[in-house]
Amino acid sequence: MLRYSLFFLLLLTGANASAAESLTLEDCRISAGPGAPSMKARCATMRRPLDPTGSEPGEIELRIAVVPALNLTPEPDPFVPIAGGPGQGTVEFYTAYSWAFEDVRRNRDILLIDQRGTGESATMRCEFEEDLIGGEYSTTLTIEYTERCLEQLPHDPRFFTTSIAVADIEAVREALAYPSLNLYGVSYGSRVAQHFARRYPESTRTVVIDGVVPPQLSLGPEIATESQRAVDRILARCVEDEACNTRFPDVTADFARIVGELKEAPVTIDIPNPSSGRPEEVRFGAGELAAGIRLLAYHPNSIALMPLLISEAGDGNFVPLGSQFMMTMIAMNESLALGMHNAVVCTEDIPFYDVAEIDYDGLEASYMGAVQLEALKAICSVWPAGPIDDEFKVPLATDLPVLLLSGDADPITPPRYADLAAVDLGNAKHLVGADQGHGQISVGCTPRVVADFIDSADPAGLDTACLERSFVMPFFLDFSGPNP
Repeated sequence: MLRYSLFFLLLLTGANASAAESLTLEDCRISAGPGAPSMKARCATMRRPLDPTGSEPGEIELRIAVVPALNLTPEPDPFVPIAGGPGQGTVEFYTAYSWAFEDVRRNRDILLIDQRGTGESATMRCEFEEDLIGGEYSTTLTIEYTERCLEQLPHDPRFFTTSIAVADIEAVREALAYPSLNLYGVSYGSRVAQHFARRYPESTRTVVIDGVVPPQLSLGPEIATESQRAVDRILARCVEDEACNTRFPDVTADFARIVGELKEAPVTIDIPNPSSGRPEEVRFGAGELAAGIRLLAYHPNSIALMPLLISEAGDGNFVPLGSQFMMTMIAMNESLALGMHNAVVCTEDIPFYDVAEIDYDGLEASYMGAVQLEALKAICSVWPAGPIDDEFKVPLATDLPVLLLSGDADPITPPRYADLAAVDLGNAKHLVGADQGHGQISVGCTPRVVADFIDSADPAGLDTACLERSFVMPFFLDFSGPNP
């Protein structure tokens, strides 16, 4: 029986050397991965010191791509997306969502930098044998696999933190002679964008942070409870929807029963592998359920499937949820650089946990349980921490124009996180999408609102009335879709 690793899903949390270097951009094509459509760009690599202080030898290469503006006389300051994760490459992220940034690209270049440790910038990826990780969570095994990960990495993981990454962005800006940058950070990328604006305010023109991670908050202790709140909200919306409630009258009770049964004993199911199509025997327990449900709750289109998949599982058919779990695992294994992820979390989050404030009762009562938090703690017990700037955990205090975006059904960065980040922002606006999940850039007219904000650099003057009409996918009543 093939067992799929829960390791990845359980985590889903200097000196300016070489700054004078100039870069020569050459024609290239970029894409979201093998088999995905590609687009034209101008690319280069930039050598950066592994350790900006020079205490440790070695260099790495950063992958840089510029997608030229549609306007032949663009504005001088580019738009800079920063991917989430932590661990996802920005080139991959941008090409997957490029349509959402076309309004911005009318007047500005798109500057893409795979953050060190991700994409093609000294990728810090770990490979694991699938038969070594699976089944119930084990602290001992997690530490063993983390030590194996450390042995596989091509570079010292201490030097892949946000505090070093923002210096890389500034070095690229100087090398390409851009006067300033318009930053867009999603999820973990919002942390990078805020810290860049703190370190290099003179190099920052505007900031958009989407699915906001506030600097003063350490991710991890609330992931399970926030995800439970999001799922509760989704199921309550089904109960309030006449068609959904008629089709799935016991969906809330079904979900609670499924969670309890799988915590008691996993089931074994045969599932066609999403990549090969070949049937595989998969163990499906509470951890696998948590992994599948958690990612379903991120986006309104996948949220629409949740009551149907829960109802099927309640009737004993776990194959749809199992397939969702397998697709999630494959996608995460392909896109997330675990070494970079751990470098960030074990420097910027875990050391700042206040154990006395952690709601362990709430964690245990959630469908995810405390496993994700315990896994993070186990990983960071052996993972070396890296450099972190002195004011890193302090809210950004600035009068730079800042636009904050949240979804009120976000399972990991709820709107109150954006409010925490905005406490010392003097020129900011916070927009909240109704019944929307994690990341708003692809929702309704948000791309146009973001483009208007960047053009004007005036959050107060934005016309946001169109956001009230943002589409929310109706619940699927069967596998053919929602009612017409």
